[in-house]
Amino acid sequence: MGFEVKNKSEQSVFRQDFNEVNFVDPAFKTDTFTFPSPYGTLKATTWWFDGIKMTYSEASLHQETELDWQGDTELITMHFNLEGHISMLDEKMPGPFELSSNQHNMFYGKEAKGKIRFDGSAMRSLLIQFSRDAFFNIARDGNDAIKRFAERVSMGNAAAFSATGLDIDVRLHTCIDSLLHCKYAESLKRMFFFSRTIEMLVLQAEAFDRAYNGRPVYVRNDYDKERILFARDCLLKNIDSPPTLSQLARAAGLNEFKLKKGFKETFHQTVFEYLSDVRLETAKNDLLNKGKSVTEIASELGYSSLQHFSAAFKKKFGVSPKKMK
Repeated sequence: MGFEVKNKSEQSVFRQDFNEVNFVDPAFKTDTFTFPSPYGTLKATTWWFDGIKMTYSEASLHQETELDWQGDTELITMHFNLEGHISMLDEKMPGPFELSSNQHNMFYGKEAKGKIRFDGSAMRSLLIQFSRDAFFNIARDGNDAIKRFAERVSMGNAAAFSATGLDIDVRLHTCIDSLLHCKYAESLKRMFFFSRTIEMLVLQAEAFDRAYNGRPVYVRNDYDKERILFARDCLLKNIDSPPTLSQLARAAGLNEFKLKKGFKETFHQTVFEYLSDVRLETAKNDLLNKGKSVTEIASELGYSSLQHFSAAFKKKFGVSPKKMK
């Protein structure tokens, strides 16, 4: 079967058929589909290569939705939740797992089933799924966290990499954007996608180490974390005309001191270092993959002048935007 989602009346609302054989097919394949349902519309693109299945999906929902899901293929899944809130319950795990916007985690299971709840009208996610062999080939030289997770996989025990969702930082966003806007020829896509998959697993492991080895000082509870994430999302939504620090603090319901310290503790950058990195990484992706002009990009990203944009770009990447283009 592969994977199937049913409503409360046991009617199938989505089904994708695959098995272990699909994962070892040596060809690089791309599938795109649109799936209407009573709950909204799902659009997805799937790439298959070297024991890896990668799926980017967008859903526009009419209402909060709870569905039953079932899968009968042994998989390791890196889940990057880009927009919306998702709650997952696997009957073979001790409790539900939640991912808010811009959070990620990694899961392992076989012949699993449970419930999935979507909160919010728009959902976007990227799943990177490995066959058992493909995962072990990549993960065998990982850090202690990956090795512990791999040990549970080797024992056949359903597992989550992290007990809570980890934050998607600028580098992970850059990797995801580069995959979604990749314009390499088919002969090179396989190599590019594979290299990005390894990089994202490394970044996921690093995110785990930061989250669990650093002792929180300013972000001490779920409310604090939710407010910091809200501030980050507010920055991303207003990248062309960002709020001042005091405006951002008021919008997030925090004082400026808590915002500054909590943001840096969470993302390891100041608010405006983070904003600068997002802008420049977005500019780089637009130059390489979207064919936009340097002037157009500088204007869209809110730079005060073309000279200011070019200087910041060259400082970060070592070349001017015109040369990179």
